[in-house]
Order: sequence, then structure tokens, then C-alpha cells
Amino acid sequence: MHIDIISDVICPWCFIGKRRLEKALALRPELAAEVTWRPFQLNPDMPADGMERQAYLTAKFGSAAQADRLYRNVAAAGIGVNIPFDFARIRRTPNTRKAHALIGHALAEGTGDAMVERLFRAYFLEGRDIGERATLVELAGEIGLEQSAVEASLDDRVIEERVVAEDRGARRLGINAVPCFIFAGQYAVSGAQEPEFFLPIFDLVRSGAEATA
Repeated sequence: MHIDIISDVICPWCFIGKRRLEKALALRPELAAEVTWRPFQLNPDMPADGMERQAYLTAKFGSAAQADRLYRNVAAAGIGVNIPFDFARIRRTPNTRKAHALIGHALAEGTGDAMVERLFRAYFLEGRDIGERATLVELAGEIGLEQSAVEASLDDRVIEERVVAEDRGARRLGINAVPCFIFAGQYAVSGAQEPEFFLPIFDLVRSGAEATA
């Protein structure tokens, strides 16, 4: 079963959605899932070097206090899937275009899921600036990607343009929020749904595959 996941690595609900999908797949161990991570930028107009976190929260939510209330709800949801969000450690909201380029390179190397996981953890648990080139190179090295190839992917304008094109393509399809999960190119699910929500969709995909076998 092929699953396309449209997401952004600075979206906390995307991290939660990843965990919930993993729980759902664990309930259907007979299913072999192949995941492709697709780029989406929550802030496509973000400056290349990002924005100071408090300034970003004020601009997006009206005030840091309002943002704190929203993130308390996110943190509570994170506890349910063993994600100890530490929003206070985040000092800068990054432009994620380079991070998505790195994910594309990791997918080609067969380590896409590991790269996405490491980026999520770096940002939400460690407060790392995942828009910073040196940070991206370091994180890629931690999952075994070769440094010169990583640096080449970060400098590749074609890869970066592909990220932008995929982001725009998702919006043209009506995807305005993430995560969005697309199963076998047929069934789309928006939002970080509970694991049980995915199970009937798995069954639909499996029954369809059996009918055409």
C-alpha cells in the first residue's frame, strides 16, 4: 500500500499524525506500507532565514498568549502519542524549503522516513533551527547520509523548484492544511486522525487490490 503524506516539518499536527498513522499500521501488521513524504510549506512567504519565534507567533495568532493556549492543546495531544513537545525551546521559525529538499534527497536514498522523524524531533523537542544549512547537514549525517551529496541537494535549484511546484500543486488540489494522507492514490484523509480512523481505509485499499489481482 502506497501512502503519500503531504506535510511540513514545522507542523506539530503533522508530527502527531505521523505517530497516529504508525499506530494504525501496527494494528494491521499484514499490510506492507510504502510512504512518500510530499512537501507543503505552512509559511510559503517566510523569509529565507526565518523569523524570530515570538514575532512570528504574534503575527500569526495575534499574540503570544493566544499561541500559548493553542499550543497547550497540541502538547496535550502529543502526550497521547509519546511526543514531549518543548515549544519553549524554539527560538526561530524557519523557512522549510531547504528541509523539504533534504527530505527529497533522503527519499531517493531510502531514508525518507528517518529524515522526517529526525527533523521533527530536532525542531519540536530540541529547538533546533531546521532552516539553517549547517543544522540540516548535521542532522542528515546522523541518519547516515553522505555529506557532499547532502550539500549538493541543498544547493540544487532544480530540487528547490520542485519543492515549490509540489507545494503549489497541492494547493491547486484544494489542500490548504496538513497533514493530508493519500492512500493508493485514491483515498485522501485530512488531519491528524486517531489510529482507528485509518483502519477502514486500509481495508478498502486491500479489498481493491484483491479485486484486481
